[in-house]
Amino acid sequence: MGDKYQIQRDDGVKDGIAGQVFASYDEAYAVVERYYADICCSDDREYYRIVSVTGSGSGA
Repeated sequence: MGDKYQIQRDDGVKDGIAGQVFASYDEAYAVVERYYADICCSDDREYYRIVSVTGSGSGA
């Protein structure tokens, strides 16, 4: 455990969504889902992915 999930833009730019880190995939997905729902069928949208980022841990 300890993985967190970060939203990243496919072009690598950070914005109001990209760069955010969440405790669960579902939380990150909800943000991306709201973004895509708000813009509907526009060709001018950014493309996001959710990636797992391993926590640094504080053990041993």
